[in-house]
Amino acid sequence: MLGIGLDALTSEICAVNPVRPVGRISALGGGTVTVTGLSDVAALGDLVELPGKDGARLRGEVLTLSLNNIIVLPDGDAEGLQIGDRVILHGQDNIAPDESWIGRVVDPFGNALDDGPILRGKKAYPLRGQPLNPTERRGLGARLETGMAVFNTLLPIVRGQRIGLFAGSGVGKTTLLARLAMELQADIVVIGMIGERGREVREFVERILGTAGMKRAIVIAATSDMSPMARRRCAWSAMAVAEYFRDQGKHVLFLADSVTRFADAHREVALASGEAGNLRGYPPSTTHLITSLCERAGPGTETSGDITAVFSVLVAGSDMDEPVSDILRGVLDGHVILDRKIAERGRFPAIDLLRSVSRSLPDAASDAENELIAAARKSLGTYDRTEMMIQAGLYSTGTDPIIDASIKAFPKLDVFITKREAENTEASFEALANCLAD
Repeated sequence: MLGIGLDALTSEICAVNPVRPVGRISALGGGTVTVTGLSDVAALGDLVELPGKDGARLRGEVLTLSLNNIIVLPDGDAEGLQIGDRVILHGQDNIAPDESWIGRVVDPFGNALDDGPILRGKKAYPLRGQPLNPTERRGLGARLETGMAVFNTLLPIVRGQRIGLFAGSGVGKTTLLARLAMELQADIVVIGMIGERGREVREFVERILGTAGMKRAIVIAATSDMSPMARRRCAWSAMAVAEYFRDQGKHVLFLADSVTRFADAHREVALASGEAGNLRGYPPSTTHLITSLCERAGPGTETSGDITAVFSVLVAGSDMDEPVSDILRGVLDGHVILDRKIAERGRFPAIDLLRSVSRSLPDAASDAENELIAAARKSLGTYDRTEMMIQAGLYSTGTDPIIDASIKAFPKLDVFITKREAENTEASFEALANCLAD
């Protein structure tokens, strides 16, 4: 314990900079602050400190630079700021994770949101870190136990895989993420709650994850009332924490909820900096923003661990072609779609299996298992194509043996998708085989 205390104290002392450049506010308006005196020392993305209300400190992020001034986006209400107020430059934007963060709820700046002090780690990680060299990365790893029959079989998740979870509001997305956080095989779980409602952060931590789930989890949260700067930073901070544990050789499960709110926050910041919106209101830089975040996850090198990632997307009106969904589908190793119609008939998780895919197949399963998966998909596809005719009473039993088999198997497969697996993947495949048995 003494060693841990000394390391933490050393890190805090090293982070202290007694001399910092100071500028002055020269203009206010449009949600931004213009500062003079820092143009020759500031860099894009640097943090600054502004005077806040009642003596509190207000953070800001450098958006643009010119020869004479910089433009800063404040992290909060700029009310009360005046021309001539001091602005202190803090410099590079990073975060210093530590082992003691496990079980904690942290804000995007590395401060504790729950009770008690939080220690700064020995090594600072850049928020906008670079993906690993693709030529040094391993391939996707072994199939993971998920605790859910559908992900053990029809939609397998392997070590280092990156999948998208596409859903509208209120169809069980957060609950499914919590199940993965509780049951998917991993050493550490890092959860980025981006723009989430404040009430739901505590509910997710205390009621859904609980003490058992938080034993291996770190929650990085930026609530919906926080500035776009903080909400955008939340995703980067969570990924930097995941990279810290990956570099220690651990297998990290990274959950981001949601990439849509991450992109929305970026849109606000980008528009404030003068970038035009042309992708249904999103600026052109959104594509690189999302793809660079996703590429930081995935398999590690021979000397590191892996980051298995689940990125959730809020899909308005089931529009899978909206910009964020379209960008993500092109860079991920699979996607899971939750359907509102399935949720409305009471089946959770409301996975639309026919529209979902895991790109870890066929390598993640044996030949016999792949045959079973193909048979299940064929049966569900047959039922889906003929469901309207069956429901309307236009189909007579015995007309087509393939349709007859799909009618018999559908109720079993529908229940199978909801099944929690208490044993292992082999048991899940046995249950799937029983669903298709005559």
